[in-house]
Amino acid sequence: MSAVSLPDLKAHLNLDHNLDDALLSLKLDAAEEYVANIIGVPFLDDLLPVPATIRQAILMLAAHWYESREAALPGAPFAVPFGVHDLLQSHRAWVV
Repeated sequence: MSAVSLPDLKAHLNLDHNLDDALLSLKLDAAEEYVANIIGVPFLDDLLPVPATIRQAILMLAAHWYESREAALPGAPFAVPFGVHDLLQSHRAWVV
């Protein structure tokens, strides 16, 4: 099960076509994996229901990676959009 659905991502991006569904699914999978690694939960299904802040971070990441497909773009120096790590901070599993 996915924390964010493809229709949710398409609504977030305001897309009304199916031309990029395979690419969007890839970006969504990558964003969910990235978020799971950041917070230290291997599978987001362990957090059901997935908190809104985690869902928002996934949407932001997937949308950013869909719209910025190169590793480095002029004027866009960040690989992760501003605010993603802030949304995830309270969900991190800290190890001492």
